[in-house]
Amino acid sequence: MSTSSATPGNTLFSIRSERALVFASSLVVTAILSIVTFLLIREHTSAQLAATRAATNIVQLIDADVLRNVELYDLSLQGLISTAKRSDLIGVSPAIRHLALFDRATAAPYKGDILLLDRRGDVIADSASVIPRQGNYADREYFRVHLDDPSLGMMISRPFRSRSVAQDWRISFSYRLNDEQGEFMGVAEAGMRLNYFSQLFKSLNIGHGSTVNLISRDGILLAQEPPLADDMIGKDFSNRPNFVRILKEGNGSFTSVSSVDQSTRLYTFSQVGNLPLIVVVALSSQEVFASWKRTALMVSGATGALCIALLWLTWLLRRELRRRHRAERNLAQLASIDALTGLANRRTLDVKLHQEWLRSQRSGQPLSVMMIDADHFKAYNDRHGHQGGDEALRSLAQLIDEHVRRPADLAARYGGEEFAVVVPETTTAGAFTMAQNIRQAVEQLPPPVPGEAPMTVSIGIATWAKGPYSDLEQLLVAADKALYQAKASGRNRVVCAM
Repeated sequence: MSTSSATPGNTLFSIRSERALVFASSLVVTAILSIVTFLLIREHTSAQLAATRAATNIVQLIDADVLRNVELYDLSLQGLISTAKRSDLIGVSPAIRHLALFDRATAAPYKGDILLLDRRGDVIADSASVIPRQGNYADREYFRVHLDDPSLGMMISRPFRSRSVAQDWRISFSYRLNDEQGEFMGVAEAGMRLNYFSQLFKSLNIGHGSTVNLISRDGILLAQEPPLADDMIGKDFSNRPNFVRILKEGNGSFTSVSSVDQSTRLYTFSQVGNLPLIVVVALSSQEVFASWKRTALMVSGATGALCIALLWLTWLLRRELRRRHRAERNLAQLASIDALTGLANRRTLDVKLHQEWLRSQRSGQPLSVMMIDADHFKAYNDRHGHQGGDEALRSLAQLIDEHVRRPADLAARYGGEEFAVVVPETTTAGAFTMAQNIRQAVEQLPPPVPGEAPMTVSIGIATWAKGPYSDLEQLLVAADKALYQAKASGRNRVVCAM
C-alpha cells in the first residue's frame, strides 16, 4: 500500500473535536430550555395562585354578604316565632298584631313574603297584608321536613317557583314552631328571591367564561351568574364529579373540566358560615392563563429561535471544522506521498520504519525490509529523456504497490530510482517470495520501444528476527548491502542479507 490518507491521531482529534462541539452545544440548548421551562412553570403556578387568591377574596366577599342577609332572615323568623308565642297579643287589633309580628322583616333585601303557618299548613299570619291570604302550604318541602323532624334547626329549602303572579324563583328559610310539650304547631317561613344572588354576582367582575355559583349542601344549584345553560336553577348536581368533591371538602380550590360545557375552570369554594350553602367561583382557565399564555408564546418563540440559531451556528462551525480537518488530511497526505510516483515518500518511510522496529522489539515478530533499484536507469533516462524516465518510475511504482497488499505493509520511494518496501511480521522466505514476484513482474513489463531490452530491478532484503541487528540503522545498511550485492552479481536478481 502506498500510504494512509490521514494519521490516526489527527482523525481521532477531529472526531473528538466534533463530538465535544456537539455535546457542548446540546448542553447549552438543554440548559436554556430547562431554565425557560422552569421559569414558565413557575409563572404558571404564580398565575394560578394569584387567580386563587382573587377567587378566594370574591368568595369571602360573597360569604360575608350572604351571611349578613341570611342573618337578617334568621332574625326576622326568630322575632316572628317569639312574638307568635306571646299570649298578650291575642286580643289586640289585627294591625297592631301584624306590626308586632313582622317589625323585624323590613330590613331584608329582595325578601319575599314571610308567612306563619299552623299545624295544617294554613296561613295564619302574612307579612304582605294585615289580613292573611287564603292558602295552604302543607305541600311545600319546608313544611313536610319540619313536620317529620323536630330536631331540625333553620332549614334552607330547594329553589321553587313562587305562587305569586311573577312566579319568580325563590328559596325559603324556615323554622319549626313547637308548643310547650314539644308538639308541632306550625312553621315560620321567609322567602328570598334568587335574583338577589344574581344581582350580587353581577356586581363582581370575574372575567369572560367564569361563573359564580351558590349551591346547597345537598347539591342543588340555587344561583349562577352568568348562567351556562337554561333551566340550571334547581337542578341536582350532587352526582357530578366536581360538585361531589366540593360537597365533600366544603372549602378549597382545584382545577377541573366542567361537566356542563367541557371547559377547564379553576374552582374556589367555601361554605357560608354554618349555613348549608356553598359559594363556588369557577374561573375560566383560558381567562386566568391568558396573559401567561401570551408571555409563554413570546418567550417560547424567542427561546426556540435562539436554540435554532445556536444549533445552526454549531452546524456551521462543525462543517467548517470538517473542512479544516479535511484540508489538514489532504495536506498531510500530500506531505506523506511522493508527488511523482504516488507512493509514500522518504519521511513517511522513516516514520513507518521506526514504528515497526519498536513494535517488533516488543512483540518479537520478524521485520523485513526490501531495497529495490531500477537497473541501468541512468542509461534508460538518457535514451528516453526525463519525461520517459518519470513515466517508467511511475509504472514501476504502480507495479510494486500492486504486490504490497497487506494493510501493515508499506511501499515508498527511497530516492531517485530506488524504492523500499517494509513488510512487518514477515520472515526472510516470505520477503524473498514477494521480491521475486516483483522482480518477475517488472521483467515482464513491455519496453517503451519495441526490440529494446525490458526494464529490470535488483532487490536486497534484510530481516530482523530477534537478531542479528541491534538497531534499525544496521537493518537498513544490511538491506542496502544486499542490494549492491545483487547489482554486483549481474542485476535482475534478489539477494538476502546473511
